[in-house]
Amino acid sequence: MTAVTVTNRTGEDQLVKAREDQTLMEVIREHGFSELQALCGGCCSCATCHVYVDPSFSGRLLQMGADEDTLLDGSSHREQNSRLSCQIRIVPSLDGLRVTIAPED
Repeated sequence: MTAVTVTNRTGEDQLVKAREDQTLMEVIREHGFSELQALCGGCCSCATCHVYVDPSFSGRLLQMGADEDTLLDGSSHREQNSRLSCQIRIVPSLDGLRVTIAPED
């Protein structure tokens, strides 16, 4: 299991356990974070699973694809460390990952 700390929109942290090959979006929803809407269910077509990834993990993530980049461009809350949680696969090298759920657009 991979440990992930998720910070909700009110600033509360929760340590959750994730199984390999889940997406981060699935992990967050599975642990009851209702503010992460993920309306498209992980199809990379809506950007409602927007999170901020702790910068110390940026080098451990796969490079952002063109679709993800385009969707994030539509967010008024995009930051340098923005990612769509549906595009992040849980792998052992992400143990200790910290993410914050982005504000709703």
